[in-house]
Amino acid sequence: MGASRIAIYVFLVLSALFFIMPLYVMVVTSLKDMAEIRQGNIFALPAAPTIAPWIKAWSGACTGLTCEGVGAGFVNSVLITLPAVTCSVFLGAINGYALSFWRFPGANLVFAVLMAGAFIPLQVFIYPLVRIASAAGVFGTLPGVILLHICFSLPLMTLLFRNFYGSVPMDLYKAARVDGAGFWQLLIHVFAPMSVPITVVAFIIQITGTWNDFILGLIFAGADNMPITVLLNNVVNSQFGEREYNVNMAATILTGLVPLVLYFLSGRWFVRGIMAGAVKG
Repeated sequence: MGASRIAIYVFLVLSALFFIMPLYVMVVTSLKDMAEIRQGNIFALPAAPTIAPWIKAWSGACTGLTCEGVGAGFVNSVLITLPAVTCSVFLGAINGYALSFWRFPGANLVFAVLMAGAFIPLQVFIYPLVRIASAAGVFGTLPGVILLHICFSLPLMTLLFRNFYGSVPMDLYKAARVDGAGFWQLLIHVFAPMSVPITVVAFIIQITGTWNDFILGLIFAGADNMPITVLLNNVVNSQFGEREYNVNMAATILTGLVPLVLYFLSGRWFVRGIMAGAVKG
């Protein structure tokens, strides 16, 4: 084994340790009681492992005036993420497909305007969105938050699918058209089967972004529909009582569990989708 190969492996091991170490500290801390945590050795394995902090984080941690844990927020995040991600990926695929193969007059202008909207900071839209959501009667509701996530994610989803379909040979489209395939037949029977890698990429990006969202959930969800990220903030930043680091760590892991598991299970598909055209333009 050459020196360059050894250097690469050393770099990869050190990089892995750099990213894994915080997760290790969080896990071992969440399995300790407060008496052991006060001893100060954050890297030591728990002497008497306990899941009591996890149980409290899920159903007993104080998130303000109530002490019901982050379990309700986890359910709310699932209810927000599933429809928002599904709709945004579906609509983004249709938009990208239409802008790639069914060009209409002004298609490039529409695409440019859509992309320009993606680069405007979200904070600029907060006040008008609050007024619009209130007038529409969806402020403080789950459908309102879901609709906002769909709208703000459409530019990125459209860009991903447009670039992917742009890498598909035009001859394939022309051959299907000669055979009499229409708009939906082409999409469902020709392009959808070959779009699995980029669809996985889109789902990973959208699930991560929607699940980790804080500001939209904080402002538009309402007190009864707070996602888990908002409840985690309330748990960690509580000013009352003892600061329970084991409960905080358990709540943090529960909050990041879905994106973490998603990347572990679909990392291979993510890399394949990126290489298949997700960043081509």
